[in-house]
Amino acid sequence: MKNFEERDSEDYLLLSGLLHFAFCKRRWALIHIEQQWNENSLTFSGRLMHKNADNPHLTECRGDIIITHAMPLVSHFLKVYGVADVVEFQRSDTGVELEKFSGFWNVIPVEYKSGKKNSFGSDEVQLCCQAMCLEEMFETTIQHGFLYYGKTRRRFEVKFDDDLRNRVTSLVAEMYHLFEEGITPPAVYQKHCDNCSLVDICLPQLSSKKHAVDSYLESAILR
Repeated sequence: MKNFEERDSEDYLLLSGLLHFAFCKRRWALIHIEQQWNENSLTFSGRLMHKNADNPHLTECRGDIIITHAMPLVSHFLKVYGVADVVEFQRSDTGVELEKFSGFWNVIPVEYKSGKKNSFGSDEVQLCCQAMCLEEMFETTIQHGFLYYGKTRRRFEVKFDDDLRNRVTSLVAEMYHLFEEGITPPAVYQKHCDNCSLVDICLPQLSSKKHAVDSYLESAILR
């Protein structure tokens, strides 16, 4: 495993922000550019689940599987850093070598979510980004990882194919562009906005109505 100093990533963006960015770019900007935050029951339950998973002093050995918690992550290629909920090392004929354990091990990231599987693909993006960090850190290739959803108590396999990897790279580049320019995207109301903890700050319905009024006035004046 490569030795990464914490200071090497001090100017990098948070990996966890990619989850917000893939779900809603405005939400990400409100949190990471404008430093806005508000909590609701969904964010609280998510925080509680991560508190249970994120114990950096806990390493479990279950047969041919080593389970580590709250592993620090960094990618100098993507310029992101963060923490993995859980990384499983599964004994294999090939893979990486670990300092305190003999043999070879496959690296498998596991991300815990309090809710249920969604259709936005943001969870998969976050997990793939974690895998890309681990690949760089351990100088290996990771084919898949897992998402565990607390509401359904089910674990889903995620394949890290080229399309998903390219999406991660593209989103990180766009995230950096908005961050460096200080741009907060305009609000566009969608149904899932109602469950967002920042809905009272974002005011997506008001922004959508204002856009409709502006469009009407513009078209009326140009007639």
